[in-house]
Amino acid sequence: MMLDRHAMKRLNTISRCGFLLGAVLILSTSATALAQQVPPAGGEPKDFQVPSGSTMQLDNGLRATLVPYGDLPKVDVLVVVRTGNIDESTDEVWLADLTGNLIEEGTGDLDATAIAEKAARMGGSVGIGTGLDQTTASGSVLTEFGPELVHLLADLVTEPAFPEEEMPRIKRDMIRQLSIQQSQPGTKALVKFRELLHGDHPYGRIFPTDAQVEGYTIDDVRAFYEQNFGATRTHVYVAGKFNQRAMERAIREAFGGWDAGVEPTVKPITASSERSVHFVDIPGAVQSNVYVGLPVIDPSHPDYVALQVTNSLLGGSFASRITSNIREDKGYTYSPFSTVSSRYRDAYWAEVAAITTEVTGPALSEIFGEIDRLQEEPPSAEELAGIQNYMAGTFVLQNSSRGGIIGQLAFLDLHGLGRDYLNSYVQKVYAITPEEVSRIAREYLRDDEMTIVIAGDRQAVEPQVSQFGQLLP
Repeated sequence: MMLDRHAMKRLNTISRCGFLLGAVLILSTSATALAQQVPPAGGEPKDFQVPSGSTMQLDNGLRATLVPYGDLPKVDVLVVVRTGNIDESTDEVWLADLTGNLIEEGTGDLDATAIAEKAARMGGSVGIGTGLDQTTASGSVLTEFGPELVHLLADLVTEPAFPEEEMPRIKRDMIRQLSIQQSQPGTKALVKFRELLHGDHPYGRIFPTDAQVEGYTIDDVRAFYEQNFGATRTHVYVAGKFNQRAMERAIREAFGGWDAGVEPTVKPITASSERSVHFVDIPGAVQSNVYVGLPVIDPSHPDYVALQVTNSLLGGSFASRITSNIREDKGYTYSPFSTVSSRYRDAYWAEVAAITTEVTGPALSEIFGEIDRLQEEPPSAEELAGIQNYMAGTFVLQNSSRGGIIGQLAFLDLHGLGRDYLNSYVQKVYAITPEEVSRIAREYLRDDEMTIVIAGDRQAVEPQVSQFGQLLP
């Protein structure tokens, strides 16, 4: 029997439907089978072990730590000088930064362009960094150029040219950077938060005025350098594939004649906090950039690792409680996070979020509610295990590189910690119990003492937050 065109079309449609139905049934059966399968258990967690290395000390007090690591023919060198914004006076904010910028401009023999070209010929680059407690000179090059890199970094740190003719350009760049940073609502909230916790201590002074930057002279820079740079404050770190004897010889030759200088500056700080609400008014803002926090223990304290675990569970990871609550469940904010921010003998805990203006109050209620809940009720063993796996895994990954190893060793030396801190870190993370997490939350995350800073539309937000503490400028 012949089928007409329309009948054939209907038959083809029925055939396709049958095929699709069969495919759906097969996929459904496969999905059911997969759902019934239990994933294999994870492996036993492994401790992180710092690769063996050696430390040497020169007669002038400079120390150097050399850590052979990996098979890639590259070597990283980091020169850390214990000076930075900590050594500035009230009217010298960012003088350390200006000094670092000028160090990067070259030595007596090489200007910035020649230095960059020389580093490139060695298969890498160099850079200067300035922080609150440390100034660094760093580079990464091919293995065969390791000793030459040591000499190049030493020339930058021990014999900077400080070209006065570059001062106007560098000042303009700094003022432009200052303007950009101070225009950000999140940065405004941070500045206020740090001022409230640290007062007039250098840790509480983040930005200078334009007039301060403009007023610095080349003599100011040279005086800051002479007072704060020297071998006693310096530690050289080397990690990668290198010739041990050649690198040791290069360090002795390059740094051995440097003046010892003075011991690092220690400016004790007693950070403080009280339950109050402070505003940085931004009329018409569609978001409230919020900092909620208080001073906590620093890395030298025995409870510091437990505090990091507690922070990760509460707000410091994507799967944390506060993030799940105000981001995933409520949609109040897109990228909230909590942090334990540390400096030398100082640290604070803070929850940071950019919250939609009209739900600023409800979001704060949820943040404090999660803190209270953790204080009152320990997390489940399963929830804690997930956070511990996350922390152990990221710790090992972050330190499985030349730069990661050097960074951790510099962290240990800044805070006066032994290598056991790193070697036992994973073990300590897994040793934290649910009950200990609650204890840490009660003991250190005292929400009745937390300072609240809101950079946003005060008129729109103030009625929502009056119950959280005294309203202050």
